[in-house]
Amino acid sequence: MPKFVIERDIPAVGKMSPQQLQGISQKSCSVLRELGPQIQWVQSYITDDKIYCVYVAPDEETVREHAQKGGFPANRISQVRSVIDPTTAESL
Repeated sequence: MPKFVIERDIPAVGKMSPQQLQGISQKSCSVLRELGPQIQWVQSYITDDKIYCVYVAPDEETVREHAQKGGFPANRISQVRSVIDPTTAESL
């Protein structure tokens, strides 16, 4: 199943309280339960004004549907084509 990185522009999200972030997480999980097992939230990274989320989903449209039903932005959705890490530098 394809993996996607979603960029969400949310001003001052990095200053949100743990309770506010919990609320966002709860809303996301609620929508995921509604959409079914074909979409999975892996993790998210919070910066000053953005959230970068990693999802596994059958297609970009399913990711967009999750954002629309959750009421949060999906400013950019990019399909992951490959994953590298320090071990990638090792010879084959």
